[in-house]
Amino acid sequence: MIEQILTGKNLLRAMYQVQKNKGSAGVDRMPVTKLSDLMSIDKSELTQSVRSGKYLPQAILGVVPNEVRS
Repeated sequence: MIEQILTGKNLLRAMYQVQKNKGSAGVDRMPVTKLSDLMSIDKSELTQSVRSGKYLPQAILGVVPNEVRS
């Protein structure tokens, strides 16, 4: 299953979906517009670290809905 997720086609589709949805920056503060640069540079390194079990995802940046803040 992980091999299907890590295909270049699937990774690009996910990146385009995030860009289409106007996703926001994560905890690393990298803007979504920089994802394509990252994918062209680090895609093979990222997929290899996932395959080997060495990839440690960063914490997500949560957003609190307005009605909860009140």
